[in-house]
Order: sequence, then structure tokens, then C-alpha cells
Amino acid sequence: MTEHNMSNYEDTYASFSWERPEKYNFARDVIDHWASQDANKLAMIWIDDNGNELKRTFNDISSASKKLSNVLVELGVQRGDTIILMLGRNIEWWEVFTASLRMGAVISPGTTQLSAKDLSYRINAAGATCVITDDANASKLDEVINECPSIRAKLVIDAERTDWTAYQSVMVDASDEFETADTDSDENAMCYFTSGTTGYPKMCIHAHSYGIGHQTTGNYWLDLSADDLHWNISDTGWAKAAWSSYFGPWNCGATIFVHHAAGFSAKRTLELIEQFPITTMCGAPTIYRMLVLEDLKKYKFDTLRHSVGAGEPLNPEIIEIWKEATGITIRDGYGQTETVILCGSFPCIEPRFGSMGKPAPGIDLCVIDNDGNPVAANTEGDIAVKVKPERPQGLFREYKDNPEKTAETFKGDWYLTGDRAYKDEDGYFWFVSRADDVILSAGYRIGPFEVESALIEHEAVAESAVVSSPDETRGEVVKAFVILAPGFEASDELMKELQNHVKSVTAPYKYPRKLEFVDSLPKTVSGKIRRIELREQEWAR
Repeated sequence: MTEHNMSNYEDTYASFSWERPEKYNFARDVIDHWASQDANKLAMIWIDDNGNELKRTFNDISSASKKLSNVLVELGVQRGDTIILMLGRNIEWWEVFTASLRMGAVISPGTTQLSAKDLSYRINAAGATCVITDDANASKLDEVINECPSIRAKLVIDAERTDWTAYQSVMVDASDEFETADTDSDENAMCYFTSGTTGYPKMCIHAHSYGIGHQTTGNYWLDLSADDLHWNISDTGWAKAAWSSYFGPWNCGATIFVHHAAGFSAKRTLELIEQFPITTMCGAPTIYRMLVLEDLKKYKFDTLRHSVGAGEPLNPEIIEIWKEATGITIRDGYGQTETVILCGSFPCIEPRFGSMGKPAPGIDLCVIDNDGNPVAANTEGDIAVKVKPERPQGLFREYKDNPEKTAETFKGDWYLTGDRAYKDEDGYFWFVSRADDVILSAGYRIGPFEVESALIEHEAVAESAVVSSPDETRGEVVKAFVILAPGFEASDELMKELQNHVKSVTAPYKYPRKLEFVDSLPKTVSGKIRRIELREQEWAR
């Protein structure tokens, strides 16, 4: 067994202090660092389901990112510009991510499930100058390019398309001599679009120091060293990929394992854990819920030593079944798109199944009341992070162009996560609920507003309310309550039509898996839909 990076939680937590350099660039300070230590040091093992297996060293990633930086500069992309990255688990995703950081651009990853409308919204909101995607998704940009005047460069990775720059072709002759931008630690580096309760997704801005923030994610929660092979099963459009497929493992010099496939197969996942020397893995609770439905006795877990879950609380019974089969306790981790790891069941602490664990080193985490005062043990309140006198590394800078929303998340000395919890007498945190109506389904954040907006565009819908509904596999799913417009009648056909309509207007993962036709919706005096009432009714069933 590998020596854990934290052998005593209390000592590590008490003695921890953040590095606060004035200048920081992850491409130079981490990727190039590992490349210079050992030219053959493996950064990635990449496989697909067609029998292809590729390896990349830190040196390869460093070199490719320098070439791409030169290509992008030539295409007119400048420091501070936003690059929209819409790729699956293609090797190019890691090259683009690194190049963007290296040249001081702002990287904005999105899932390949974005619709043309989503893409247009994001480009215009961020004023993006560049989109990098694959052939399958390039047509989405072609559909809306006339609405996106800020775009100067369009790169496609696996094809030749009219009016697009072919990624592979331009990389061939590009120079791998590039002077990395000497970025300030607090300079903008990343823009994640994150769903809220109201309105369209907000732009969550992270600085270059976000990479430093993930030192605790990699060292303490993922428990990684330079000898590990780490597999994070996550969509590249989600901040979880930045956590566990990029900054966390590469801070530690670990090798990441990447399986590029169309969908998720529990059987295939278990075969790969057996076939490759994977030592650590990370997945949303949904992944584990699907894995334990397989006959785990058929598989060998010879090299696996550590498993973590994040995105929503993990059911204790799933932890038990996994432990029985593998000997490993799945360690919960808690954080957000806006943060790095805030709280976790770290390897050296006694796990309490269903608990979020204890605060991460460098994070002063508390449960507070409405006045910003810490509450007594076993009392429910808001989960908050202390941001004064100094903000912890890895906390977002702002919601871009949304000062009201940014201000709402800070109260006195605290950053409010928007989640509710209580802390027991031993300092373990227990998640209670979201303070708002955001739906967490299979690790995706889905804002009810976006689904309601899509539904209302359909002629059959007069009004709708969208809430979370319990689901055994996904934790929770989207449920829509729909009032029909005059002249329309409820039917299974209409339900399917509305579900498909939402899939086409928003991203497919946002569609309502459950849909109920109703005559009225509960409302407040001011006419706001009381989603909380519908949600409580759903969860009480």
C-alpha cells in the first residue's frame, strides 16, 4: 500500500498554509516541471473502444500545448480572450486546456451535449473569440455563427470542414517554441457556465491560482502520488473534469487514465479496472450505483487502493456493497464549480457512511445561521467558507457581468455555498439539501428555469414547474409538472413529444425523465411557483 499523503488529519489541517505566489501558470509551473524532471514521465494512458491505446508524456502535452499556442496566436486569439472547448474525452481536450492556460487565454469547457442555442448563448455571454470542437459538433456552431460576431477562430479536430481550421493539419508544422505568459495568480483563467435556480447559466470565473487550490484535491482527497494511475469517470464539460482529470492528478505527477467512449458501460468499466493497473478512481455516485448492480465477484481489483465519489451524497448501502467486493471504502468529497475540495472523507479519518467528512486543509468551513454566526452541533444551517482575512486558494473570483449574484453569495466574512448541512459533535458534516431548487442528476447541475423555458416554447404548454424527483440510479431526476394550453389533451404521445422537444432545445441530459400533467400549480401570493411544495410532495411519495 502507498503511504497516504495525510497520516494525521488534525496535524495536517492545523499546520496547512496556502502557497500564494504573485505569478502562476499551471502549464509552466506544473506540466513543464514534470516534463523537465523526466522526459518519459507518463501523463496519460488513453484508450477507446476500437482497440486504440495511446500514451502521452508530460513532455508530449507540454510540446503540443506550445504548438497550439502558436497556432492560436496566429489565428488572432490573444491573452485574455475566451476559448470555448467542446470535446469529449479526446486527447486534444487536454492539449487545448493546457495551451489556453499557457497563453493566458480563458478556457471555457462545455459538454458536447450543448445545443446550437446553448453555444450561441455562451459565445455571446463570454464574448468568446475561438471555438474548438469535433466534426459532430461543428455543425452546431455553423447553425448560429451569424449570431456570434466575436468569433475569430474555429478549429475542428477530426475533419476538414469549409471555413474551419483543421486542428491536426496546422499542428504538424507549428513550432513548439513558445514563451509562456507570465500570468498573475489572480488573472482570469477559466470560465465555467453553471446552472442556477433562475435565469440562464452564470459565468463562474476562476483565476490561475485555481490550479494551486487543487493541490489539496489531488494530495489529500484523491490521495495521489507520482506513481499512481488515476481514473476519473466524468464528462469533460463538468468542473469535475478540472478537479480530477486535470489539476488534481497532474499537480501530483500522477498518470491519468482516459476511456473515450460514446456512453457509460458498467461492465466495460469493471473490465478496464481489472485490465489496467488503475490505483485510484473517482466517479459520481450514479457511476457506483450502476457498478454495484453488476456481479462484482467476477472481477479482480488487484491494483485499486482508493475510490472517491462526488457530486451528490452517496448512499451508505452502495458504500457497503463496494467495500465488500473491493475492500475499499468510497470516500465522499464535497465542493462546487465555484470551489476546489471543501470537505471530504479523507483516507486517514474514520469514515461515517453518508457523511461529507471533515473540512479540507486550507478551508475554514462552517455551518452558520441567517446572521452569519456558527450554529451549535447537530443544528441545520448554511454551509459557508470563511473568506476573511484571506480567501482560500481555488475559490472563484466572480460571476462575470453579474455583480448582484456575486454579492448574494457573500455575507460578512463568509462565502455561502447555497447548501444546507449540520455538523455533529465530532466535526463531521452531514448534507441536508440545496438551499435553492437546482437539480443534481447523475452529477449534472440542472437549473429548473432552463427546462421550464424550453417547455414553454412548445405550443401545448401553458405553464410548467420543474423540480427534482428521487431516482435509485441517478440520485434525482428532472420532473416536470405541466399545465396544458387550451385545445390540448394529456397523452403518452404528447409526453414523449415534450420530452424530445426539451432534448432538442436544451442539452439532452436536461430533459424531464418524469412528466405529470396537472390542472394547477402551487403559488405564492406574488404569483411565484412554490417549487419547494412540489419537491417535498415528490420526495414524500
